[in-house]
This record gives sequence, C-alpha cells and structure tokens, in this order.
Amino acid sequence: MTSLLQLCTQFTKGADSHLPSDHPIGKRLVCPEYSKSGQEVKTYPFLNNDRLFLVCWNLEKGGSLLATMKPSPISFCYHRAYQSGDKTQLHTHDYLELAYIVDGSFRQRILGKDITFSKGELCLIDKNCLHQDYLLDQSATVLFLGLANEIFDEIMVLNITTKKIISFLQSALLKQKSLRQYLHFKPTGDVADQMAECLIMLLRELDRNDTGSPFICKGLLIRIFRLLSTRYEFSLSSEQRRTMNSVMFEEISDYIKNHYAAVTINDLVSSFHFQEDYFNRLIKDETGLTYCEYVQQIRLSAAKDMLLGSTKSIEDIIELVGYRNKGYFYKIFREKYGTTPSVLRKKHGQ
Repeated sequence: MTSLLQLCTQFTKGADSHLPSDHPIGKRLVCPEYSKSGQEVKTYPFLNNDRLFLVCWNLEKGGSLLATMKPSPISFCYHRAYQSGDKTQLHTHDYLELAYIVDGSFRQRILGKDITFSKGELCLIDKNCLHQDYLLDQSATVLFLGLANEIFDEIMVLNITTKKIISFLQSALLKQKSLRQYLHFKPTGDVADQMAECLIMLLRELDRNDTGSPFICKGLLIRIFRLLSTRYEFSLSSEQRRTMNSVMFEEISDYIKNHYAAVTINDLVSSFHFQEDYFNRLIKDETGLTYCEYVQQIRLSAAKDMLLGSTKSIEDIIELVGYRNKGYFYKIFREKYGTTPSVLRKKHGQ
C-alpha cells in the first residue's frame, strides 16, 4: 500500500509537467522573502473544487524545493533552489490553512514566534494570522490544506455526533482559534496512522477532482477534524480543561451506567476514541475510584435497586448485573452494604 510520503513524492517528482522556477504559479506555491517589513495577502485560488485545495512541499537537503498543487488542470511539479535559512515573505491568508508534517520537521514564524513542528503534528492557522515559513537545509515533506472559511464553519458546527464531548471540544477549538489565531496539534497513541490514511484519500480525491469529489472531500475533512478534536492534544485554558473533564466524565459515566453488565474499558476506547489510561485517570480524578471499582459500585447499586424494586431471584439479579461467580458477588455485596442480598431484601419487606 502506498504511504502518504510515497504519494507526496509521486505527485511532486513524478508529475507530467515540470514548471521553470520563474513560472507565475511559483509565487503561489512559495514566495521567497523580498521585504523584512512587507506583508503579502494570499487570496483563495478559486479552482474547480472551490472550497478546498492542497499544496505539497518536498524540501530536499542541499536546498531544493519541489512543490505541486491539487486540484490542478494538469499534473505538474514546480522546482526552486534556496539557501538554508531562507524564509518566505511574511504573509496572511483570506482562508484557513491546515499544515501537516508528513516527514521530517518544519519551522514557521507565527505572530513573531518561531515554532517547530515535528512529523505527525499539525498547525491550523486562522485567516489574517501573520506568519512565514523557514526553508532549511534538511529533508521535510509538508502538506498545506487551504480551507475556504465556509467549509470550515460547516464542518465544525455540523452535528457529527450527539456526544457532548465532541460538541464541547469543537466549541473550545473554535474559541481558542479565534483567541490565538493558530492551534498546534500533537498526536496521541496511534492516531497518526489514521490521520495519514484520511490524508491519502483526500489527496487522491483532490487529484481526481470529478463531480463527486467535493462531497467526498467534505466527508474526509469531517473525519480529519473529528480526529483532531478527540485524539490530538491542543491548547486549552485551565477553565476549559476543567469543564472538559466534567463533561467527559458525565458522558462516560452515562455510558457505563447504560452498559454496566458487560462494559469493558475497550468499549470506552472504541466509543470515545481516547486511550485506555485516560479513562483510568479521569475516573480516579472525579471519583477517587479506579475504573474497576467504579464499575463495581454501579453494578452493586443496580443489584440493590433490583432487590428492593423487583421480585427477580437473587441468582437472576447477580447475572443481570454482570457477575458469574455467586460467591464473589456475595463477598463484595457484604463489603458494600454490610449484609447479604437476602437479608437486605427481607429487611425492606420484599
């Protein structure tokens, strides 16, 4: 299977047409610094797919940059030589830019601050955010996604899921973006593989660019931003972090209460897309209990409710709340309530 790096190399090196360094499209792809104080405004390049485009850079050691753009009427590669330490002209966009580091590392100067992004990381830069790119003597491959403002808003406010967690993270991301003008995303776990898979499909679709491509691309962007919202670390204020933990615990607790008889921590990982240790930490912070202790507490509470509110047999109740070992159930029930299930039931007239 072709990797994202191989696909980027294929598009920048195996193109049908190689444009000279003075070609007019070159300034669109990379504009070297021509003024220390001047600022350039990059406008959205209205192509056939008028809501999303992609620029790929291959920076090669020795000072050679190969670039291409998708979608494009022709398959092309643009080549430019540079000196290590060169920068692009200070610029802003009238659209949003999402940069993904496919390989190597990449440095940008954003709002006067130098930031280095490593392989697998992303940077979302808002429109009108002043920045420039460093061209260094090292190998790197970078994808720049240009997003028309309306498609970004559609994706972020779209009701992708009813989960309150996702809603909170999306609103937090939107708020942080407007305050900071950029967001630095760092992957957790194996999410980089999932992101690369989405970007491979997106790059192929932008290259195909037929009548169905805008709809497929929008679906892929929804997946990409869902991954960013749930599987990547990004900056939150301490107040937002506390609110997020509270919202997350409420959502996770509801899920456990609705599935307590058979729930496993792997079910939480599959449903909420966070790593296993995150659930252990969150539940411990919110309740003082481990994950297993918390599930046990919910099961015992449910067993007590059934004992006092139904005529089900004790054996049936034990099985319904998720236990197969009757002796173990009696042990933990007595530890919790100080008596046996049958005595508790008789004490309450059942």
